[in-house]
Amino acid sequence: MVTPNHSSESAGRELSRREFLGTTAVAGAGLLLTSCSPDSGKPVATAAEAAGKKLNVALIGCGAQGQVLLESLQVISSINLVACADIWDYNRKIVMGRMKDIGQPVKGYHDFEELLAGEKNLDAVVVATPDFWHAPVTNACLKAGLHVYCEKMMSNTIEGARSMVKTMRETGKLLQIGHQRRSNPRYLFALNKLVREAQICGRLTAAHAQWNRTVTNDLGFPKKTEIAPETLAKYGFKDMHQFRNWRWFKGLGKGPLSDLGAHQIDIFNWYFGGMPRSVMASGGTDYYKTHEWFDNAMVIYEFIQPDGGVARAFYQVQTTTSAGGGYFEMFMGDEGTIKMSENPNTCGLWREDRSTKSWDELAGKNFLRTSPTPQLAEADKVDVRETAPLIKYDIPVSFAKKIHQPHLENFFNAINGKAKLNCSGEEAFASEYVIHKAVEAVETGQKINITKEETEA
Repeated sequence: MVTPNHSSESAGRELSRREFLGTTAVAGAGLLLTSCSPDSGKPVATAAEAAGKKLNVALIGCGAQGQVLLESLQVISSINLVACADIWDYNRKIVMGRMKDIGQPVKGYHDFEELLAGEKNLDAVVVATPDFWHAPVTNACLKAGLHVYCEKMMSNTIEGARSMVKTMRETGKLLQIGHQRRSNPRYLFALNKLVREAQICGRLTAAHAQWNRTVTNDLGFPKKTEIAPETLAKYGFKDMHQFRNWRWFKGLGKGPLSDLGAHQIDIFNWYFGGMPRSVMASGGTDYYKTHEWFDNAMVIYEFIQPDGGVARAFYQVQTTTSAGGGYFEMFMGDEGTIKMSENPNTCGLWREDRSTKSWDELAGKNFLRTSPTPQLAEADKVDVRETAPLIKYDIPVSFAKKIHQPHLENFFNAINGKAKLNCSGEEAFASEYVIHKAVEAVETGQKINITKEETEA
């Protein structure tokens, strides 16, 4: 069975209504946290916590995403990373080497079954395998009595994702999905303080998000590092090219809407506070000739607002150009706009002139920070009917942690009974269901209706 090279690039997902305490935010501070098990709501305590010991953790999947997560795992003081697993010796040795370099050597295993058989004192695992292995690995680890942090997407199929929620409930173990924005202090502050409390957007009327990337060559591999053909076949790969580029192959990944779009689409659901009622989309394999999945897509979701109105959310993913500002999520209302990103330089707030709220007063309460946009000279205006340039404000939240670190810390704190998961398997399933439906809309060219019941695992 498993542990191929790497998982999707990660994101954070939660629909809980936790309040962000205080008007200033720093990394990890100001969150109202409660501890509960997946079903009962009772505190979760472990043997490690009772004994005052660090959690013993293993990393399953040592490829690109596994190595990104490793950067955070290395600096989290509440855990001991004790083992790793990957079917590619090359990746596994990289992780083992990095841990040895910092004086924390780990034991390496060929796959997750060997790891589970060899490590009897584990508390949790972090799963960063290719998407089609997420469900088998996660289910096996949960059944082995371990808490699991699994990268998004939960699975390359709806059925696989649903099985993970089922196993989580049956075992009573925690399952966190890697939609890491759900634990990002800036995103939490913007949602809880700006959108909900201050209501600076007014009525949300539209949203726009994207992730654009420049043209990239398919991944190769160093000479003499090939995995034996029979081993590749055992783990579901045709050859090394497919192994290295699994994201682009059907049956292994789900394409760029899963790989990249899952981040922004999850934020749509989170900030709108519910699931869309429909999705339509268009995309195609228009550039790359070696890929099975489409290389671009444009998606429109419809969200019902509290007053019964509709807000439409547009998402685009391009893998042939980086134009248009990379990746962000923008929420637009009749009184203001919020632009969010993991890149703090991309974030911003804009006030509509019709807003009756005093943004200067909000700045005085440290809800936002003034950052005036230079006004255009009269001669530079294109048309007298053009809306006057809006004043830009900044979100007064910064943190000096790696982007995945708060989400991993939330997971480990939840194991120790000190927090509630920011992105449980149940929460993530609802969001990821509508991502699968967007892929379906691209493939069928049809508008797809979505009901609340469908999004419940």
